[in-house]
Amino acid sequence: MKSYPARLPDRRRLLTSTRPLPDFEVVGSDGPWLLRADGTRIFDGSSGLLCANVGQSSPKVLARIEEQFTKYTFGGAAVVQPHLQLELTERLCRAVGRPDDSVALVTCGTLGVEVAVGLARSIARARGGKTRGDVLTCDLSYHGMSAYTLALAGNHARRPRPEDALGLGPAFPAPYPPTHLHTEGRACTADCAEEVAKAIDARGARNVAAVLLEPVNGTTGGAHVPPDGYLRRVQEICRARDVLVIHDEVLTGLWRTGPVLAGRRWDGVEPDLVILSKGLGAGYTPVAAVLVAPELAPLLRHQDADPLPAMGTMAAHPLMAAACLGVLDELEALDHDALRARGDRLGQALRCLAGLPGVREVRGVGHLYGVELTPGLLWPLLQQTEQRGVFLYPFTGAGEPRSEGLVVAPPLTSTDEHLEFLTAALADAVHALN
Repeated sequence: MKSYPARLPDRRRLLTSTRPLPDFEVVGSDGPWLLRADGTRIFDGSSGLLCANVGQSSPKVLARIEEQFTKYTFGGAAVVQPHLQLELTERLCRAVGRPDDSVALVTCGTLGVEVAVGLARSIARARGGKTRGDVLTCDLSYHGMSAYTLALAGNHARRPRPEDALGLGPAFPAPYPPTHLHTEGRACTADCAEEVAKAIDARGARNVAAVLLEPVNGTTGGAHVPPDGYLRRVQEICRARDVLVIHDEVLTGLWRTGPVLAGRRWDGVEPDLVILSKGLGAGYTPVAAVLVAPELAPLLRHQDADPLPAMGTMAAHPLMAAACLGVLDELEALDHDALRARGDRLGQALRCLAGLPGVREVRGVGHLYGVELTPGLLWPLLQQTEQRGVFLYPFTGAGEPRSEGLVVAPPLTSTDEHLEFLTAALADAVHALN
């Protein structure tokens, strides 16, 4: 056997995203804290990549995984009776207040969006009258990292080159600046939903299967919240045209914005399909769940329906289901009234930053906020926050010229003391730049 000389690992050989700041050398974790090799610790102020919603090293998640591990570690759900997966389906649907939904379990948010699109197209055609399966999105959206989802959505920084975009692109403006500007500085209202109607009618309702929305904007624009009544009006417009509504709650689902689903912040908002991912796996496992309303799911078995989308070798994996049940154990054990109150206090503390030099705006809800900065301050500010023991996630790519800022999205298990540490460190870092 050929031997190779020992060498130090080369970071450049790992083809993954990087940033203009040094990596952390992490040797352990404790809930919302990462323990570094130099003996210090850093608070995870953005839940990792906005997924570690219950912190790290959860005993509840470990117990669930260990219990399943001793039984069997792999079994395709079409072959081995999926008891654990069915338990997760039942538990998840009850938790989000959609107890009769059907569920597709897949391995990441991007695939969840792809599968939701496939299911929506099948439903639309089985209902009759659809000649195409177009899916419409807004110009301030992000729905995943595949060639299709990147081309379909509106993240300026991540969109493919025009010649590689498959002829796709966002179809209507989001209901907030910087992409939907009004004369005399007028704010967006629910009437901005008429842009969705125009987009459907321009394409022809017979050609449109669904409208795909983030009910609260994620990391493309930095936690923009739609005007009251907007989502309900979009729903009315779509249903009048026999178009399905898909809510991408990959980032916002499972109490991140306060209620269990971000769409539940407004009365009467009930999408046809919902996609969950980050908060369900909580950083312990890659996962996504696509929930389909009970009046629509039978159409997926209709004789005129397309075959169910291929969901992947690791879809509905038993260890994945076990980890998700542990995450739900953690999330459902929270005092949700206290959680909402902590989120409100977090928002109040962060909004005090809006008057400081370099901070253009603070927006968001629950445990999800965007702090928009004067261009050029993002990476210097993140360096300052990390020196003060807080990690935060950047957002870029909204509007023209493109805005930039950071996302504040701490684990839902954070205490008041944790959040006070976070906001004090961030305020001190902002002052240090001025």
